[in-house]
Amino acid sequence: MSDFRFELLGCDGAARTGAIHTPRGDIRTPAFMPVGTAATVKAMLPQSVRDTGADILLGNTYHLMLRPGAERVARLGGLHKFMDWQRPILTDSGGFQVMSLASLRKITEEGVRFQSHIDGHAEFLSPERAMEIQRLLGSDIQMVLDECPALPAEKPVIEKSLAMSMRWAKRSKDAFGQQTDEEKVGRACFGIVQGGTYADLRQRSATELMEIGFDGYAVGGLAVGEGQQAMFETLDATAPHLPADRPRYLMGVGKPDDIVGAVLRGIDMFDCVLPTRSGRNGQAFTRTGALNLKNARFAEDTAPLDPACACPACRQFSRAYLHHTVKSGEIIAAMLLTWHNLTYYQDLMGQLRGAITEGRLESFVAGFRRAYAAPES
Repeated sequence: MSDFRFELLGCDGAARTGAIHTPRGDIRTPAFMPVGTAATVKAMLPQSVRDTGADILLGNTYHLMLRPGAERVARLGGLHKFMDWQRPILTDSGGFQVMSLASLRKITEEGVRFQSHIDGHAEFLSPERAMEIQRLLGSDIQMVLDECPALPAEKPVIEKSLAMSMRWAKRSKDAFGQQTDEEKVGRACFGIVQGGTYADLRQRSATELMEIGFDGYAVGGLAVGEGQQAMFETLDATAPHLPADRPRYLMGVGKPDDIVGAVLRGIDMFDCVLPTRSGRNGQAFTRTGALNLKNARFAEDTAPLDPACACPACRQFSRAYLHHTVKSGEIIAAMLLTWHNLTYYQDLMGQLRGAITEGRLESFVAGFRRAYAAPES
């Protein structure tokens, strides 16, 4: 954990603001990590991602292990050099993607055997291999391999899965510990709390992970179909049991109101494909809610997408132009709307950090919810 440190700078209720200090730069929290699945944030240049205000992004172990391959990335100088991103990178373990391949994988105590979705060739992912891949990629924050069962599921199913995830977490941490001292400088290993929507299992998972000891703690297995209220109730039962001096990361979340609700419950880090995927599909997030630029009512709308936003899509183009390019299938539509959406997410995180620092989070959240729930403007 040398040169990796979480500094708590302020609280407002359960919400926290702080900074994760790393040799590659500080990560201001609450933080949103754009998803760079295959060593690229889709439709964005690295400099453009930096310009939105992102301090860190996420890479996907599963996709990178299959193509171009972790060993090849290592030979080419590591993931940061490969994709021209010199700020911190968090890599997931690949477990979620492998678990989603229900018909193509077999789980045993040793790990998961699966078929590549690209060409069908056989692969094996164990806790040790997952950490080896992340070591080769050179990521700054490395996630343990866990099993992520689909929800809803009966408690005995979740309990059995949780027990395996905790054994895999210990093996992952041991494998991380075997990296050389030079490799480990500034790098961190995060555990993942599992347990479905069962409060007692979540608390058991948190306790067992803290006994192993991690640099940060993620909450996994949510935003997989359980609904927002169930997610919030699970966070209410989980976050208070995580150490206050470590970052807390909610994996795969989410919509703007999901993020706001999770920040209120003490979460520090987020990632989600939603802003980039929505940008490629004609949807824009604004301070008054999401807009579908495919709608004909924007065809002659000369207003900016969001008057309060400083991104190129809002500064330089009208809603009418964005509507036209979306309907025409032009590449620039995906570029501009993705840039806008990532800017919106980073602006939201900055506003949350400011509100927590100044002790006005309650009023900020009330205003956010009123505006975001407004009819399309």
